[in-house]
Amino acid sequence: MSLTIVTVVFGIFAVGLVILLIYKSTLTMHEDEQLFLDDHNSHMQEEQTELLTKVNRLTVPVWVFSIGSGVFLLLLVAMLIYQKLNEVQ
Repeated sequence: MSLTIVTVVFGIFAVGLVILLIYKSTLTMHEDEQLFLDDHNSHMQEEQTELLTKVNRLTVPVWVFSIGSGVFLLLLVAMLIYQKLNEVQ
């Protein structure tokens, strides 16, 4: 029963991480490397600032989901090894 719960929680963290990484990559696809601005293109500067704010806001959730999925993956592997060792004895 506990193995199922750990597997489900790991799956939630892993799917969340994949979704966050896909969203972050779609945001960064629209980011410009170099921007030449004048008064006529000030709206582009605002768009780039908003885009960078969104990307920077995703840093903490990506770290949380990465660490969470890593911890639960290690826990799942440890539980599987423990279960197999107990079957052998």
